[in-house]
Amino acid sequence: SRGFVYVRDAEELMIAAEHRVDQVLEECEMQRIKDWTTIKQNVRDALGKFFYDKTRRRPMILPIIQDV
Repeated sequence: SRGFVYVRDAEELMIAAEHRVDQVLEECEMQRIKDWTTIKQNVRDALGKFFYDKTRRRPMILPIIQDV
C-alpha cells in the first residue's frame, strides 16, 4: 500500500482487503476452481473493484500464490 493510501488509513483498508480475498478464495473453492491463473485473475479483479470502490484509485495488484 506504499504510496497508495495514507498510513493511518492503510491498516483498516488492508484488513478489509484480506477479508475480500478470503471470500474470493472460498468462492473459487466452492466452484472447484484449481487453476492458479484463474484464481489469481479472480483475486485481481475482486481487489481492483474493491480498491476502486473504496478509494477511487486503481493500484497495481500482483497476487502471489504459494503452494505449501
